Order: sequence, then C-alpha cells, then structure tokens
Amino acid sequence: MSGWQEYISSLMRDGLCCDAAVISMAHQQLLAAHPGGVLENMTQLEIQALLDRNRDTLLTKGATLGGVKCLVIRDNLYTDTHNYTMDLRTKQQENSDTCTNAITVALANPVCLILVGQNGIQGGTLNLKAFKMVRYIKNSMHQ
Repeated sequence: MSGWQEYISSLMRDGLCCDAAVISMAHQQLLAAHPGGVLENMTQLEIQALLDRNRDTLLTKGATLGGVKCLVIRDNLYTDTHNYTMDLRTKQQENSDTCTNAITVALANPVCLILVGQNGIQGGTLNLKAFKMVRYIKNSMHQ
C-alpha cells in the first residue's frame, strides 16, 4: 500500500469509523485499507461491481464489500447532482443480533473513499466526514 494509508489513519482517528478504504478509480484496485477491517478483504470483482457505470445489478442485488452483503440506500455516485456519493448499509446476518453499519462511498478522483461507521453512527455523519476528505484530496491534487 502507499501514502494513501495516511488518509486511512486520518479517517479512523476520531472514532466515527470502524473501517475505511481508498480505491484507485483508474485501476479499480485497493490502494489502502484499515488493517484488520473487512474492507481490507475486498476483491477485484467487488470493486468493479461497486464502480461499474451500469448500476442495474448493484441497485437490484446490492453490493458485497469484503464478503459482507450491503443494501444500497442512495446512489448518486455517477449522477448530475455533483455530490458523487453512495449510501449503503450492511445487511443483518441471519441468526445474528449484531447491528448494521452505515457505509458511505465517495468519489475523489483519482480515488474512491469507502467509510464504514461505528455502530450507531448515521449515514449523514459519514457523508460529512467523506465530503471533508474529498475536498482535502481535491485541493491537494490541484496545488
């Protein structure tokens, strides 16, 4: 992994996230992830499905990230709204009392950020955190 690991550390620092990852948009591969997190195990196929411009399968069947099935709540990743985000929620596992987690996916060309919230953290909170990091990445690229 590369200098992107510093971005992961920054995203994890305040305790709102239990996992985070940075993906290359051009190569559709994992650049950095929180050590020991589920996103560290994302496959190339999962990444390709998440970033595919044809959204039909993703919207009807959901997404899988690191082997964890997720429901798509809102998908504006490639829309004209210019917020370039997607909200997901982990699916509750059968015979399990575990909580589900909010997930935000945000485009910050040349990368895509994925943030998984701690139990009880809402998607809106994750979106704000993602937007701040996207703004920081875009500003750093243009300096």
